[in-house]
Amino acid sequence: MTLDDIRRRINMIDFEILKLLNSRMEFALRTRRFKREVDDPRREHEVIEYIEKHSRGLIEPEFCKQLFQQIIAESKRLQQTEIALMAFQGEHGAFSEVAARRFNPELLYISCAEYGEVFRGVEARLFHFGIVPVESTLGGTFTEVNEFLIRADLKIVGEVRLPVHYHLLTLPETDPTEIRVVYSHRQTLSHCRRFIQERRLETRLYYDMAAAAKMLVQERPEGSAVIASEFCANFYNLQIVASNIEDVPGHVTRYVVVARPETAPPKDQGNKCSIVFVAEHRAGALFRILEEFADRGLNLTRIESMPNRLDPLNYIFFLDFYGSDQDPEVVEVLERVRQKTSMFRFLGCYYSPDGGAASSTTESDPSE
Repeated sequence: MTLDDIRRRINMIDFEILKLLNSRMEFALRTRRFKREVDDPRREHEVIEYIEKHSRGLIEPEFCKQLFQQIIAESKRLQQTEIALMAFQGEHGAFSEVAARRFNPELLYISCAEYGEVFRGVEARLFHFGIVPVESTLGGTFTEVNEFLIRADLKIVGEVRLPVHYHLLTLPETDPTEIRVVYSHRQTLSHCRRFIQERRLETRLYYDMAAAAKMLVQERPEGSAVIASEFCANFYNLQIVASNIEDVPGHVTRYVVVARPETAPPKDQGNKCSIVFVAEHRAGALFRILEEFADRGLNLTRIESMPNRLDPLNYIFFLDFYGSDQDPEVVEVLERVRQKTSMFRFLGCYYSPDGGAASSTTESDPSE
């Protein structure tokens, strides 16, 4: 092992320490919901006592004690801030985090393992916002997310349309000509099939695109690469070997931002509305609902259905359109639709950057 090899190992360990510290701070921020005061001397004593007890090897217990006192101080500083938290599904580096940063670059972004954790966390006030994908030009609808939208006591307060580009990433020390294996999520690999076949790469499935990048940094398998986002490359200090390797260019994912009803945006800022409903079970019922929007020239941007688990013979419809719930004409349309449905829920009025522009009935979502 050379000096350069040793220094690379040290850099890798330092990188991991920074990521673990960041994860610790994320969990510390989650505790704000459960604590009346930031200061908790009893808990601080427990942490320091635990650290001193488990200090082993080359590091002196006193050094560990001082180090964790600084970590606790930084944790308390963050808990005292008024910065809002936005939850997303996936590891750091996921497209959902990219969309979250595009929505508001001044928030703190919290990684969640599942979509349900995002919704439950926002409902429980652990997070101020959550961001989730709802539809994708290649992958279609995110059924699980739509089911949560129906049930959760939350409102849609914003949206992000994210163009999706995939890149081949590897470790800085890896020779690109020696890459033989590529890791990523199943759908990500399927979206880059042509590139993979041309390079004759062996594919290895991973549960999450960003997690594959994290694994590459931690385990450093030889001759390996991942397919992930440009943000992943920056976040995990990986090099981009090839850019925009997706089979179909122009892939876009649409995300919505959810929050508790009291966090809804100012009434005069919304230009797009979302509703969910069940049409009456008779011929022409859906047509008569859509006719209400057509008669008033309201532009529909999404009309999509999914099976109703409570009534297998009927369907639940998601509908988005440009307009404000402060417009009397829109209010009248919504009330008339409500009267023509057996179930109706207003999901929210929010600002869309594309507000009023012509759009297709489906957007897109990235597979993470």
